[in-house]
Amino acid sequence: MSRRQVLAAVPVLVLSAGLLACTDRAPTREAVTSPSAGGSFGPLVSGMPSYPAAGNVYAAAGPGQLAAAVRGDRPAVYVPNTKSNDVWVIDPASFKVVRKFPGGPEPQHVVPSYDLRTLYVASSQIPNGGLVPIDARTGDPGGFRKLEDVYNLYFTPDGKQAIVVAEAYQRLDFYDLGTWQRVRSVRFPECGGINHMDYTADGKTMLFSCEFANRMLVLDTTNLRKLRDFRLTEASDGMPQDTRLTPDGQHFLVADMHAHGVYVFDGQATRQTGFIRTGRGAHGIYFSRDARLAYVTNRDEGSVTVLDLTTLKPTTTWRIPGGGSPDMGGLSADGKQLWLSGRYHDEVYVLNTDNGKLLARIPVGRGPHGLTIWPQPGRYSLGHTGNIR
Repeated sequence: MSRRQVLAAVPVLVLSAGLLACTDRAPTREAVTSPSAGGSFGPLVSGMPSYPAAGNVYAAAGPGQLAAAVRGDRPAVYVPNTKSNDVWVIDPASFKVVRKFPGGPEPQHVVPSYDLRTLYVASSQIPNGGLVPIDARTGDPGGFRKLEDVYNLYFTPDGKQAIVVAEAYQRLDFYDLGTWQRVRSVRFPECGGINHMDYTADGKTMLFSCEFANRMLVLDTTNLRKLRDFRLTEASDGMPQDTRLTPDGQHFLVADMHAHGVYVFDGQATRQTGFIRTGRGAHGIYFSRDARLAYVTNRDEGSVTVLDLTTLKPTTTWRIPGGGSPDMGGLSADGKQLWLSGRYHDEVYVLNTDNGKLLARIPVGRGPHGLTIWPQPGRYSLGHTGNIR
């Protein structure tokens, strides 16, 4: 049975929206200056750290800009395998698998915590999913914590709450980071397959993809009120996936597997402004460390399309020799390598970002999905496999 069939069979659960009770999980003091100041992006949502430079939301995540807290962390690539229910660990220097451990039932993504000190394996199998924490310093896994349907995991811009994307229940579940007790839950029945998201540059607005509803959902970050939604137009059965704000904060990019390209929205998610055809099965979006390029994985054709972020046009397409199914992943700290899971081929690809050359093809477990390469530059994580600002 496919995950889509499983979702259709899940009973609906609606919880009342209570008050938010949270503990502080702000980044280190050296990373926070004038929290309300957004530079060229205007005033920020309450509690969100300011940007170190104007005009680039990833200014603190440039090549080699490792925060002091992560400089001693063990270099590793963590690969969650959805079908073998484990995590394989790869040494990024030798391209060798060095460890394996249980990842919980149906592990989907490995997500850096807001403070960058823990990596969470998000396990989504219904009703037995949850989280497996990994010590970012040593790479050692901790005990499994059962939570409902952790398909994806994000964090509020102030770092006080975790947001579990409970895809099967069409819900966002908010958890106190001190206790991991659920403090609020909001359901969006119109958003079948609620999935990937990102924030506006000021942190005040969230844009979510609805994988099985061919639409996008826009929410107010503070009160979770729905501001608007968009029906996508390039394919009648569209399947929107990864959703990312461009470095200049002026656009959202949304990969759609059935439209075979990337939708473009304005930076406040008020309107769709364009569509970029990339390749069959457009799925993941990653930005170069110099904020000039976007890498879009085309899972169904085994390729990666490189977009110029100034023109929002493709510049080249890298094809994996012999084919493949590039899915989710991330860039090395220096930005010279792009690591991607091969979802249908049980392998991991390492590409040279200078020319797209395949550097390694590494066999892993069954059904690899949202891998994370660690450590990563930046000050704090907003979630997914490395949305770090």
